[in-house]
Amino acid sequence: MTSSGDGAADAPAAGTIALPTRAVTPLTAVTSRMLLAAGLLALCTLIVYLGRNGYHDNAHPGQPLSPLAAVYYATVTMSTTGYGDIVPVSDTARLVNTVVVTPLRVIFLVILVGTTLEVLTERTRRNWRNAQWRSRVTGHAIVVGYGTKGRSVIATLRESGMPVASIVVIDTAAAVVAEANAAGLAAVAGDATRRSVLAQAEAGRAAQVVIAVNRDDTAVLVALTARELNPRALIAAAVRERENEPLLRQSGADQVVVSSDAAGQLLGISTIRPSAARVVADLLNRGRGLDLTERAVDAAEVGRPARDAAGAVIAVLRGERLLAVGDPDAARLQPGDQLILIASDGRTGQR
Repeated sequence: MTSSGDGAADAPAAGTIALPTRAVTPLTAVTSRMLLAAGLLALCTLIVYLGRNGYHDNAHPGQPLSPLAAVYYATVTMSTTGYGDIVPVSDTARLVNTVVVTPLRVIFLVILVGTTLEVLTERTRRNWRNAQWRSRVTGHAIVVGYGTKGRSVIATLRESGMPVASIVVIDTAAAVVAEANAAGLAAVAGDATRRSVLAQAEAGRAAQVVIAVNRDDTAVLVALTARELNPRALIAAAVRERENEPLLRQSGADQVVVSSDAAGQLLGISTIRPSAARVVADLLNRGRGLDLTERAVDAAEVGRPARDAAGAVIAVLRGERLLAVGDPDAARLQPGDQLILIASDGRTGQR
């Protein structure tokens, strides 16, 4: 299972995409319908009363309609009960009933059966929005698990400039999916180890898949399924145990973070070298001081040492190799190298 571990009830295994919407409470919907129906009834009563001389009341022959009789006639007419004890007799009253009261009656009846119509309309609107979303979404990021790790991933993506519309959440808990929708995120309720659930999130067109679940075996299965659906996507995953890192990489993960090791190492550094630990913590908190950034090597920097490149370069990524600045292989930068830098106040060190 791919639950975020928040303890919410599990949704069906294979859900559908849920896009964020503005929620309307049942009380608000019922109240608005009642007010609209009452307004139509009041309008019909006013129209009948203004033309009261054109109606015949069998209970009071020869007299114009009283206000109560106008309300009574409007009520039985709008509800299509029509007892026949009050009838329009003048040409004007009959014309008004034809061109005004009858349309009001139709609208009134539509409001009375509005719940069914609203369900059908909402379903149609939801299907249309989902179809529109699927036709546009591409190059997005999928975050599997909306727990503490998943929320941190999304916060980092947002701080890096990724729009909220380019992030899709997958979680087994329906309540957690609702939370993601409330945060403006598209979400799928279901088990991400299933192809159908990842397909609902359009995993085949995603640029990144981030696996932030609480079980290493689940992470492996999600990585296998995601890699099968999308051979080109960057897959990053978190595992608890170091021994599971090779298995996850073999399953298709490009980047693996061992959460227990990372936490333990940071605690160790905090004990031995507190100042260094503060720098590491600051680097992890994007936008709050020092940040880690990455850029491609400029043409003017090719052939020069990494330490001479613009910005505070701390490493060079060459293919799958990560080179320290002092590494002899980093003495001559090559086309295609990626420079890892430390920047502050949003400066990336780019020329």
